[in-house]
Amino acid sequence: MKLKNDFVTQTIDDTQFLVAVGGKTFNGIVRSNPTAAFIVDMLREGTTKEEIVDAMCEKYDAPREVISKDVDKVLDTLRGIDAIEE
Repeated sequence: MKLKNDFVTQTIDDTQFLVAVGGKTFNGIVRSNPTAAFIVDMLREGTTKEEIVDAMCEKYDAPREVISKDVDKVLDTLRGIDAIEE
């Protein structure tokens, strides 16, 4: 899965903003917390959910099942605004 070209990111003062720049279903801005920003950054290059979970397990000290659920929440939000190519 990959972040669609209709979305760009901008980081201002350590906060990442995901901006819709041509989408037909969502016109707006999403402010990402550090976890969501990490996921969005991985989606820029294309990745799988498992690769995201693996990378987050290396970065964050939390149980894998908790990380997996958090990743699902972020991915569901991004799917809801049609920001991901599956």
